[in-house]
This record gives sequence, C-alpha cells and structure tokens, in this order.
Amino acid sequence: MGTGRTRRIEAGDLTLVRGDLRVAADAIRLSRRTLATIKANLFWAFALQHRGDSARRTRLLNPMIAGAAMAFSSVFVVANSLRLRTFAPL
Repeated sequence: MGTGRTRRIEAGDLTLVRGDLRVAADAIRLSRRTLATIKANLFWAFALQHRGDSARRTRLLNPMIAGAAMAFSSVFVVANSLRLRTFAPL
C-alpha cells in the first residue's frame, strides 16, 4: 500500500505507509479529534477575546490585565492543542 506510484499517493485522501489497514481507523480518529480541538480552540479564543474587549471598552479592565488575559488566551489554545500529543492508537 505504501509502495504505490506518486500519482496514486497524491490523489488519495489517506496514504498508508504500512500494509496494516487498522492504522486507517486510527488516522480517522486522530483527524476527528484534531478537528474537535480546532473548533474548541476557536470558541475559547473568540470567547475570551470578546470578554476582554468588552471589559476593556467599558473601562472595567485595566489595559495591563487585558494584555495578560490576551496572553493567557494564547497559552490556553496552545496547551489545549498539546493534548493531541497524548493520542494513543487502539
């Protein structure tokens, strides 16, 4: 399966480099988990950004704290993405 020609490898949605079909199921599970993580990251990033912006605009939040909140938002997104490293195939 991994010995196909270049055109077949480029045309496929999924290329197996080993002859074991069970890795295809693992790849699909990982891709679904990755997409769910991307959606969650977008939600939290937009939610935290919106809350910070609205609090900053109404002058309820010090600009220094708003900057720290923005940095926390970025760290949160990266930390959430790092959870994908713990993916264990069946």
